[in-house]
Amino acid sequence: MEKGCFLFQESTPADDLYYIVSGKVELSKVVPDGRDLTLRICSENDLVGETVLFSQHPKYMMNAKMLEDGSVAVISREALEKKIASDSSLAVEMITWLSAQNRRNQAKFRDMLLHGKKGAFYSTLIRLSNSYGKEVEEGKVINFPFTNQELANFCGTSREVVNRLLAHLRKKGVVSINKGIITILDIDYLKQEIDCENCPIEICTID
Repeated sequence: MEKGCFLFQESTPADDLYYIVSGKVELSKVVPDGRDLTLRICSENDLVGETVLFSQHPKYMMNAKMLEDGSVAVISREALEKKIASDSSLAVEMITWLSAQNRRNQAKFRDMLLHGKKGAFYSTLIRLSNSYGKEVEEGKVINFPFTNQELANFCGTSREVVNRLLAHLRKKGVVSINKGIITILDIDYLKQEIDCENCPIEICTID
């Protein structure tokens, strides 16, 4: 599938789930004021659309869009439900995976609710570093380019707010930016500002 194609869109009938073979998929939701809120970036071996399982007359609750060229496998929702109902080991694996997803969401919304836009943005930087970060001498470089608007979408805020927060962090020497690539120079500062609970790294990711 090509970059920009939708796997599904919010409020449409949910008949299938999607297994990502290659590429990255953005899950997002349109909030009441018309802005996009990016909920998650999914990549290879992720399952997308799992929230519709075992629902009556399900509809997709978000949008799923290809961020880059890739391929996906389509899984019938009805067929997967029957398989889960008849295979206890698969059911346990699904429950475990869904529980981890729920913990990720709770941790993310905790940062947004307790610390507002700043907390949401700092949390996003930490999560991006855990998902795409590469250790370098100066700190940790987020090895995936995001525009300020895309960063704002993760936080449910505006590009202008992200511009101000990034300028503040650069002035304090917490981050540096080179050709759109962010390097976190002082991740402990970000963690202290949001009272980080040092969740396991598999919980504190953007994917």
